[in-house]
Order: sequence, then C-alpha cells, then structure tokens
Amino acid sequence: MKIIKVDDELYQFIAGKTERIGEDASDILRRLLGFEPLHVPEPEEKAVAVDELELNELEEQPTVVGRFLYILNALHKAYQERFECVLGIKGRDRLYFAKSKEELMESGSSTNPKEIGETGYWVLTNSNTHRKKWMLAEVANQLGYDETDVLILTDKL
Repeated sequence: MKIIKVDDELYQFIAGKTERIGEDASDILRRLLGFEPLHVPEPEEKAVAVDELELNELEEQPTVVGRFLYILNALHKAYQERFECVLGIKGRDRLYFAKSKEELMESGSSTNPKEIGETGYWVLTNSNTHRKKWMLAEVANQLGYDETDVLILTDKL
C-alpha cells in the first residue's frame, strides 16, 4: 500500500464522504471512483429487531437528550457484550463515547457528558440533534442494523 499526502481541503472532502465507522480513505475513494471494495465488513450477528428493544417508556422522556440516553441504554441492554464498539465512534478531535466522564471532558470543552443509564459508558450530550442522530445511527450501524431500522431509531429522537 502506498502513502499519499493530501491538503486539508481534500482530506475534509474525503472524510465527509464516510458512510460507516472504520471506512478508511482508500475505501471511500474506491467507492467514489466506482472500484470494487477490497473488503466489506459483516456484522458479527443479526441485530435485535427494533420492536424488540425495551423502548416502552420512551415517550415519557421529555427532551432529546433524555430520549437519546434512553435509546442508547436500551441498545446497551440488548448488546452488552458488543456495546464497547461505541468507543470507536469519534470526531476528528473529539470523543463521543468513553468509559468515564473525565475522559470525555478532556477531549474538548463544553462536552456535558452523561452516563448512559448505569452502564459505565458515557456520551457527549452538548451536540445538536442532528449530531445526536448521527451518533445514534453510527451505534446502530456498528450493532448490525440495516438502513431502515437505523432511520426508525433516529426518528425516535
């Protein structure tokens, strides 16, 4: 594999075309240029159906942050063994998930970290609703949900 240097503007363009966690620049460029992918990751197991998640009290959550945390907690309950995949979901300079409040606070200012239920996982909550939907979609993608189920989950925010 060869290494190439690109300027910041090109890097931002390529990074902006990311469709899934773990997709590197080569994967993105192959997709954009119409080349066959070298590898396509498969989810480890079939996702729990959205209607089987414990979301029965979601309507009682009066805020977007409350619903966001509630859905993440339900996903944790369904995928306790695999939920650590959320730790790989991050921005260029900021963590979105961590195992401690302090870790999130160190990754940037105004993070407003909140624990996801009593899971031991923390999430940044100061982002706008669009970013929260993106984060939730990334979690659902990592856990093996298809595009339709991802939309169902993110529409619940």
